[in-house]
Amino acid sequence: MRKTTKSPGENTVKDIKRATRKQYSSEEKIRIVLDGLRGEDSIAELYRREGISQGIYYKWSKDFLEAGKKRLAGDTARAAKTDEVKELRREARDLKEVVAEQALELRLLKKA
Repeated sequence: MRKTTKSPGENTVKDIKRATRKQYSSEEKIRIVLDGLRGEDSIAELYRREGISQGIYYKWSKDFLEAGKKRLAGDTARAAKTDEVKELRREARDLKEVVAEQALELRLLKKA
């Protein structure tokens, strides 16, 4: 097998395409998958209209169905990824420490 090397121009075009590729939000992905599940239009027509590849549509569809399956099975544990959630967890931990200290002080006062 020969390994073909791409010219710098081809690499530049590829980099530009990658940088300007549309990023879909989770809401957009869900909308597209639900449109496909409704079956009002063919799947081929849907991904052409949305400007996505067939493989991307089916990947999103699989991810969507797997997430639903996990949720229905009771798997509600989610990884905290946003800074807001991390900050809230940190605040809750700090509040628990304050409550524990107050409870300890109260016990010591009751004994005295």
